[in-house]
Amino acid sequence: MAWDWGVEQEGVSVKGSPHFNPDPDAETLYKAMKGIGTNEQAIIDVLTKRSNAQRQQIAKSFKAQFGKDLIETLKSELSGKFERLIIALMYPPYRYEAKELYDAMKGIGTKEGVIIEILASRTKNQLQEIMKAYEEDYGSNLEEDIKADTSGYLERILVCLLQGSRDDLSGYVDPGLALQDAQDLYAAGEKICGTDEMKFITILCTRSATHLMRVFEEYEKIANKSIEDSIKSETHGSLEEAMLTVVKCTRNLHSYFAERLYYAMKGAGTLDGTLIRNIVSRSEIDLNLIKNQFKKMYGKTLSSMIMEDTSGDYKNALLNLVGSDL
Repeated sequence: MAWDWGVEQEGVSVKGSPHFNPDPDAETLYKAMKGIGTNEQAIIDVLTKRSNAQRQQIAKSFKAQFGKDLIETLKSELSGKFERLIIALMYPPYRYEAKELYDAMKGIGTKEGVIIEILASRTKNQLQEIMKAYEEDYGSNLEEDIKADTSGYLERILVCLLQGSRDDLSGYVDPGLALQDAQDLYAAGEKICGTDEMKFITILCTRSATHLMRVFEEYEKIANKSIEDSIKSETHGSLEEAMLTVVKCTRNLHSYFAERLYYAMKGAGTLDGTLIRNIVSRSEIDLNLIKNQFKKMYGKTLSSMIMEDTSGDYKNALLNLVGSDL
């Protein structure tokens, strides 16, 4: 079963305050940062218990009451991973994802993993909003920046994904075309010496999730191996990661995010950028469903792993966003 990528109410872990008034919240934040020292717990209590729309209203009220920019004030008072998390919460969703893409490309080196994750897992509508926010905030075209920053087949798959051609809410699958696609993939990879990467890219990036699920089934019958195994043997590096991400998001979006969160914390060190981005960006979409999948896949809860892997205010804020894990 391919997944509907919209907001699922039971999936929302941060629902906001039902009796909301931005003015006292803004005042609480002002007092928490006034004078010497900062009351981090007060900041956590307000910002992790409000929806993003409510946080935007708090920022407006903060400016109206105290004549200061809330994000700039938070930046001057906080530091490290905790600051990064709190600032992420303050950005409107599409502007936040645009910022993550911008940061992934600016400076020396490109964080391809961030770009692949965002482009492969968002709907056409979400991608259009991200592109709009990117242009507004950075005065630059996202597609042009991706082209300038990547090359070869990776550039092609990313530009293809950015078009958002995989959305098809009708759920209609043409069995003949699915079989043809499976045969084309087999002919483009396993059957020949070398790989026709463009054939893989075209099919993975332009067919709907429901259609691809059927293609993957047919492919396995023809090739006697999964599409994932073929991608691993036929490609490598960032292109392999991009293709596998498309397949994972097609098969089960919640499993994909559960895996991203798990590997952000597994082993030595923590990939805080991945942890923050995925918890913040999914908290008002499907984080509860990701948590359920996480427990099924790894036999432990997301919050228990956060408790083992993080500390202090950073840990407390993350746990608030994740909510109770049964």
